[in-house]
Amino acid sequence: MLVKGEKQWRVVKFADNRSYLCAMNILDGKIAAEAVKAALKVQVAERAAAGKKIPHLAAILVGNNGASATYVAAKVKACEQTGFISTLIRLEETVTQQKLLETIKGLNQDPDVDGILVQLPLPAQISEQEVIDAIDPLKDVDGFHPVNVGKMVLGVEGFVPATPLGIMLLLAHYNINTSGLHAVVIGRSNIVGRPMSILLSGNAQPGNCTVTLCHSKTKELTTHCQQADLIVAALGKPLFLKADMVKEGAIVIDVGITRIDDATRKNGFRLLGDVEYETVAPKCSWITPVPGGVGPMTIAALMKNTFLACSRK
Repeated sequence: MLVKGEKQWRVVKFADNRSYLCAMNILDGKIAAEAVKAALKVQVAERAAAGKKIPHLAAILVGNNGASATYVAAKVKACEQTGFISTLIRLEETVTQQKLLETIKGLNQDPDVDGILVQLPLPAQISEQEVIDAIDPLKDVDGFHPVNVGKMVLGVEGFVPATPLGIMLLLAHYNINTSGLHAVVIGRSNIVGRPMSILLSGNAQPGNCTVTLCHSKTKELTTHCQQADLIVAALGKPLFLKADMVKEGAIVIDVGITRIDDATRKNGFRLLGDVEYETVAPKCSWITPVPGGVGPMTIAALMKNTFLACSRK
């Protein structure tokens, strides 16, 4: 098993025939996220000292889903760590869509609120898309509103979905040069897969990849993965990506996180990613763990978006 601090050097040749002396290393999201939040904390303090507005994030949590409550609590904690103001609005599982939309409207109209997020998933009686559409695009720090998605595609200023943005920040933190790499993204969700493919193919660093977007209907998926210099696994199937699907020296980003019942654990469950970490890690130049990889970066990116929403005023 690959643990923090371990390195195993090898010469790796990428698709463009560039050769590198690579060490398999962990892309530690906790470390990178702390760096992002530390920089934001300094910027918030500077704003406060200058008498400027402090970023304010409002989160709406519907129902009593344990995982959702945990995620929202982590976001509220991140606000405290960076000096943001946070507001948590809890609504009953049986709340009507109209009531939720009215709550969002109130936050849209509140000049003190800079960022709004509605924790997903939502109960069956509520249309997630209608809720997303109801959020002011200028306060849509999750980056899900069609206006912000369109701006991302065009490469103009808006809000990038938090998980893909977090992955880009993670790659940047570790100074990983992705230019010219063949990237395979597994999963075509509007939250991760599709925006990830757009960002990786963009004319930026990280970016400038040649991207293959794979999904449940992709033929010869294993072959595509075996040719990839960079793989982003975001399909929500535990342990899907096996060692025989990954070439030596690949960079692997595991977005998946699934709760599996485990009576041997104190909390009654364990978390699994989309990557079979034990067997895949030894073949990689870089790999994210689960937990502690992409998850912390998603929250860090949310904080960054909230700060931007405040500063753009």
